[in-house]
Amino acid sequence: MTTFDASAAPQNRTLAALGGILVYAALVGFADNYVKVIAAEAGLWQFHATRSLMIFGLIALVALPLRLRLRPVNPRAVVARSLVHGTAILFYFGSLAFLPVAVVAAGLFSAPIFVLLLSRFVYHQRIGPFRVAAVAIGFLGVILVLGPTEGEVRGLATLLPVLAGALYAMGNVATRQWCAVESAETLTAGFFLALGIIGLVGMAVLAVWQPAVPEGAQGFLLRGYVSPTRTFLLWTFVQAAASLLGVGLMVKAYQLAEASRVSVFEYLILPISAFWTWILWDEGLGTQAVLGMALIVAAGLVIALRGR
Repeated sequence: MTTFDASAAPQNRTLAALGGILVYAALVGFADNYVKVIAAEAGLWQFHATRSLMIFGLIALVALPLRLRLRPVNPRAVVARSLVHGTAILFYFGSLAFLPVAVVAAGLFSAPIFVLLLSRFVYHQRIGPFRVAAVAIGFLGVILVLGPTEGEVRGLATLLPVLAGALYAMGNVATRQWCAVESAETLTAGFFLALGIIGLVGMAVLAVWQPAVPEGAQGFLLRGYVSPTRTFLLWTFVQAAASLLGVGLMVKAYQLAEASRVSVFEYLILPISAFWTWILWDEGLGTQAVLGMALIVAAGLVIALRGR
């Protein structure tokens, strides 16, 4: 696999990347709040397979008018990046059935911390004491956000957002290092194709395994194919439309500026998701979670600013 030559890196367009991330955060923050509605109707695997099918239907409608360039320049790099990012988002959505969106997003957005660690240990970039301290502060923030509050018990599901964050970081670095010459639509299509295939494989496994499935959202991970309801189809389509536009903007942002910068902008999804949760479900966040998010954001800012 061909690695990216840093000396040939394009110029950073930071403000354009910020605009793309802002719209992405608003769309995804809204749509992700309805995953718990989807989780009560169907399973994670059917959701991803159905959403990818809808997304490719939308792509087919706009591909010719918009002259989308879908053929990859480096197919192996696109496949590798799609599998890594797709697996990260699989864990992310699996957590949404059990945890608030902003809490899951906080675990996912530990990604800048992992981006820094990858930059140091894989690409051998030097990191100073400020950014080392930021890593420690960021992980403390993750513990506060995902840790149980008084009188609350959380299971292994809380580890999924952190694992998603680590894989998401790998995908973000790959977007810049391996796929800088690819079009945003190529990477977006590859991402959703990977999720669709994962969804089909998951449904096939569950059709053979046939485990006992809990009722409602608790059965999100173990539920195989079920006859789709109108509610499932409606909110899956909302997810498809929001994700297609949002992820396309996110991918483009990572091509416009360094991953260490753009990953900080993605923190906008934390307050935006919390805002949508409050508006839609009248649910707020506790003091511990807010403090943890503040530490994660502070760590990301230090990483980005010291990286410049």
